[in-house]
Amino acid sequence: MATDLLQIKNLVKHYPSVKAVNGIDITLRTGICFGLLGPNGAGKTTTVEILEGIIQATSGEILYKGKPLGDQFRKEAGIMFQSTALQDYITVRETLEMFANFYPQHADLENLIIRCNLTEYLDQDNRELSGGQRQRLLLAIALVNNPDIIFLDEPTTGLDPQARRNFWDLINDIKSEGKTVVLTTHYMDEAYNLCDEIAIMDHGKIIAQGTPKSLLEENFNDVVLQLPKAELKDFDLSSYTTHERDGHIEITTCDVNEVISALIKNRISLSLLQIRPRTLDDLFLQLTGKELRA
Repeated sequence: MATDLLQIKNLVKHYPSVKAVNGIDITLRTGICFGLLGPNGAGKTTTVEILEGIIQATSGEILYKGKPLGDQFRKEAGIMFQSTALQDYITVRETLEMFANFYPQHADLENLIIRCNLTEYLDQDNRELSGGQRQRLLLAIALVNNPDIIFLDEPTTGLDPQARRNFWDLINDIKSEGKTVVLTTHYMDEAYNLCDEIAIMDHGKIIAQGTPKSLLEENFNDVVLQLPKAELKDFDLSSYTTHERDGHIEITTCDVNEVISALIKNRISLSLLQIRPRTLDDLFLQLTGKELRA
């Protein structure tokens, strides 16, 4: 049974002109993936940087295994930053050995190399790595001290779909060992597939928290019908709830049959019709009024 690993109580961070974090409470259980989501300026990056020990909070309390953040947390935490500069003119193996030497105890490097799929690139200069190879090396660096909690800040940004999926497998593998993962991401499918629990922040506060499935069930009982905007130019949409996105019109409804009947009656082609359930993108837009990718 999962136990509490990290407790955040009434966390506050004020700057002279802005309240970046304005009193949030979070409890992270052992062995879960926790996603912290929010638009730019919501306060999530500041929150994560406080948890990582990079910046100091204005007030509030953070407990790791029941104690204030200190040496134990620094030894047992791994961090993969969104942007990290790797040393040029050294190889992947030399990079891992260098970071391993920063700790009195570290993970087995050969095992780490295998699990992060780095075997083929050990003698390659860091400058020659592809985006996916670089991200796997950065993950290996974050795991080099065999941490109990790992912070991943938008780890798959810029990766192609296959590389992203491979990275997801690595994260699930890490979680299966009982390690706790704190994830920030702008990809809602990533949050839905990886996170056991998510918290959505806006204006320095948490505005929704729970499992992805439970949050969707609590907020929606309808589905979305999508058609190209050009197909609906002669269709009266005034009685429907709609949203325009990427050249398409999305109609949200609890009565699919009624909408389809109206479309057919008005001789609207259904050949390009798509029907989908509500997603975390929809939830985010409803709660914040913003696209998460903005």
